[in-house]
Amino acid sequence: MAQPEVYHVPVLSQELLEGLCLKEQGFYLDATVGGGGHSALILEQFAQTKVVALDQDISALQAAQARLAAYCDRIQYWQGNFSTYQPGALRFDGIIADLGVSSAQLDRPERGFSFRHEADLDMRMDQGQALTAADIINTYSERDLADIFYHYGEERFSRRIARKIVSKRPITTTTALAQIVASSFPPPKGRHRRRIHPATRVFQALRIAVNQELQALEQFIDAAPAWLKPGGRIGIISFHSLEDRMVKVYFRQNPLLQVMTKKPIVASDPEKAENSRSRSAKLRIAERVDPSKQS
Repeated sequence: MAQPEVYHVPVLSQELLEGLCLKEQGFYLDATVGGGGHSALILEQFAQTKVVALDQDISALQAAQARLAAYCDRIQYWQGNFSTYQPGALRFDGIIADLGVSSAQLDRPERGFSFRHEADLDMRMDQGQALTAADIINTYSERDLADIFYHYGEERFSRRIARKIVSKRPITTTTALAQIVASSFPPPKGRHRRRIHPATRVFQALRIAVNQELQALEQFIDAAPAWLKPGGRIGIISFHSLEDRMVKVYFRQNPLLQVMTKKPIVASDPEKAENSRSRSAKLRIAERVDPSKQS
């Protein structure tokens, strides 16, 4: 099990806590608890604050339980995707969701999220689900692969990469896939070097497809505003332009919400320097409309 103190470094923590306007006896939903970083900060604020913590990754929940053991009487855990969570009659003073892949997931080779180490093509957040990255790479049509790479990874060489992958099947490891993707690119011109590894966007797109991340996010942000008490706030941290765009649109279109962030909040320069994974993070916050205060 991952050590709780290193499982995941939460991003935009101070900005998120300030945006939630925490209450002394507040009741909060952490829809992506990860290693418990954000929940720990919420529970530390006041002695009577309570949290419901969700995650579909059992190792994340185990790390959170270890990290938050001191608050065991004030936190409840639920394993599953936030898109399928049913709160029943529960209503929250605040809801948070950090959509980033945790440091532990990226850094554990056996999870298959990264091409830095050779591992089976997996990429499942929920190890209990059947579909893996290997299934997609080895069974989807060339057209479907190209669509995934283009729409989820914004990869302009998606068709060329998909064609090369189909010609090289079966592909079973992260490093083999990364090499095939890299070989699909034309050589860089002159002395220009690529800013990111050629396989970065393909791996991102595969992870999104394996875990149906955009579909899950759509279901979650459509339902979550109704789980808030009047005046309660929802804060979502995204790391991908498609996610951020979806959050922005849904916040604006939902009649239950008032948008509190005209532009997304981004990490400060010191945080970016300390935690490189915060560079692409964007936080948007909205508040549940209080009918009693409307004219």
